[in-house]
Amino acid sequence: MVAGAITGIPAAAADNKRLNDGVVANVYTVQKQAGCETDIKVNPKLRLAAQWHTNDVLHNRALDGDIGSDGSTVADRAARAGYVGEVSETVAINPALAISGIELINMWYHRPDYYAIMSDCGNVDIGVWSENSLDRTVVVAVYGKGDSAPPVTAPGRPFGQPGAGAPG
Repeated sequence: MVAGAITGIPAAAADNKRLNDGVVANVYTVQKQAGCETDIKVNPKLRLAAQWHTNDVLHNRALDGDIGSDGSTVADRAARAGYVGEVSETVAINPALAISGIELINMWYHRPDYYAIMSDCGNVDIGVWSENSLDRTVVVAVYGKGDSAPPVTAPGRPFGQPGAGAPG
């Protein structure tokens, strides 16, 4: 009886939206503390580039930074996602099921190269993605200095626009 009850429980799906949004908020704070006057904005193209690299790093344990399993750089991935502009990224690999936003920002804040990226007032766009496995969490943030390309279109609607029947 108990075994039947346990097997009937649906698996929980991880939703890292809160962590990802927290990374954006923390980068915004770092930029304000650095004297930046512009507001960093989430860019769906950069989020897609971050998602690709996050999944690559999570599933290819030999990876430990910016270069993908196919030899791609952050610039390659951003361009493939349709972003035209200068980009950089920060990557966190935590050997645990999860990472808190405080742990993450502390990791990046105390690395001079990552702090320089986060506090760069020229970075006006950001895309963040994170994934978890049982023994590891990967978070990637891709920063951009401005996208000169038109919005990438998905079937029937551009990014950021409501789909058919969705409230506008």
